[in-house]
Amino acid sequence: MSKVLFNEHQLRLLEENPNVNSVSDRSIQYKPEFKVLAVKVNQSGKGPSQIFSENGFDLEVIGKKKAKESLGRWRKSYQLHGEEGFFEERRGKGSPGRPSTKGLSPEKKLEKAEARIKYLEAEVELLKKLEELERQAKIEY
Repeated sequence: MSKVLFNEHQLRLLEENPNVNSVSDRSIQYKPEFKVLAVKVNQSGKGPSQIFSENGFDLEVIGKKKAKESLGRWRKSYQLHGEEGFFEERRGKGSPGRPSTKGLSPEKKLEKAEARIKYLEAEVELLKKLEELERQAKIEY
């Protein structure tokens, strides 16, 4: 959340912007379509300030850093999840949570179990080495 508090006039201006879903006294929730557009336009060479200004945002109101920070987060999300990542909720009650293991085939379950066993065996080996090093350190002192 921002340290900036929007006054009533600023809230009304932001709410009227077609690229805004909702506004509180401290935060702006942007529409997913705007986020996708902003990322694509940014990839073609335009800067965050220019993108926000051209889409009806007053940088004096939202803050010049806010445009850069928001676009940075959106670029990461776009790289990880693609365009669909902006349209699906991944937090709170709307989140689908962890992928279910109920629908996995027996082969996939076995593959996951073998990978977990391999990980746990490596962890045990690491702990054994650590204990040996601690024993040697006690002997030397």
